[in-house]
Amino acid sequence: MASNGTREPLLPQSPDPSAPNTNGQLSRRRHVRCRSAPLANLDPLEKIGAGSIQLSNSVFGKLHPSFQEVAIYLAGYLGIGAVIFYLVRQQITGKKTEGFLDALYFTIVTMTTVGYGDLVPNSDLTKLLACAFVFTGMALVGLILSRAADYLVEKQEVLLIKALHRHNKVGPTQILKEVEVNKTRYKFFVVFFLLLVLIVTGTIFLVSVEKLDVIDAFYCVCSTITTLGYGDKSFSTEGGRVFAVFWILTGPICLGQLFLYIAELTTEKRQKDITKMVLTRRTTKADLEAADLDDDGTVGVAEFVIYKLREMGKISEEDISLVMQEFEELDVDQSGTLSLSDITLAQAPHPS
Repeated sequence: MASNGTREPLLPQSPDPSAPNTNGQLSRRRHVRCRSAPLANLDPLEKIGAGSIQLSNSVFGKLHPSFQEVAIYLAGYLGIGAVIFYLVRQQITGKKTEGFLDALYFTIVTMTTVGYGDLVPNSDLTKLLACAFVFTGMALVGLILSRAADYLVEKQEVLLIKALHRHNKVGPTQILKEVEVNKTRYKFFVVFFLLLVLIVTGTIFLVSVEKLDVIDAFYCVCSTITTLGYGDKSFSTEGGRVFAVFWILTGPICLGQLFLYIAELTTEKRQKDITKMVLTRRTTKADLEAADLDDDGTVGVAEFVIYKLREMGKISEEDISLVMQEFEELDVDQSGTLSLSDITLAQAPHPS
């Protein structure tokens, strides 16, 4: 862009490396924190998990709004389902215990698509209700996977990092860095541990309460968590179904979350490989020409960073074009820089 006949670079250039340093030492670039940035004024511990949650002082403190939303949906779904299937309980056949408990158990088995077959709808009405509840239940499970499970895992990240580094004193800054670098891996570890606990707990319960042998108990646990639900082994006692109401909800969700984190880890590894390739290959003349956004024959630090980010796949050509378009619209005086007067003039209402 031109100013007084002189072409100025569109993006800010790096400082002159030949400029003297008053301290007599090599100059260091300082990363200035923008005062308007969302994380600018947060304590390091508060920034952990920012964008999804902010850590509270207690695991049982004030619930995150997204978790509250999921809890309300889940309670509403289970409550409505239990009442409806209780009212039509005479049209459901199978191994029954207590009326309302069976209705709640049937709702959860339908919602998680486990479908043991120990309770089966045997009328047109109950079959249609089951079809409706299985689709809405699957949608709700997806919502829980994306919000509630992730929320609970986030709550344990700091505790997990401190446990892994229990022999070393870890401060808030180190915890923040550790979480940002290895967030998905720690989530995977937490969910994997929770899944192991659920498998062991379910197996022990089926052996002690449902009186299954160890192999059958483990077989029932696996068919439930994977929502395979053959139905030859299930929770048939009243105490077993009370346990199943809570256990069946958490098992399949943890397994689904585990597979989600495995996919994220695979994607992250691929992204790191691309980043390493981009940063280690030699810079060529073609690279400099591609990085020169304002065509002034030189590449500033901002232009170089943008080019490298584009090569890594962090941003796209369309992203750059949109940002450049906004910059040009705000740069009213076409000076190549933005000032308060530029923004005021650009955003001022135009007379009709």
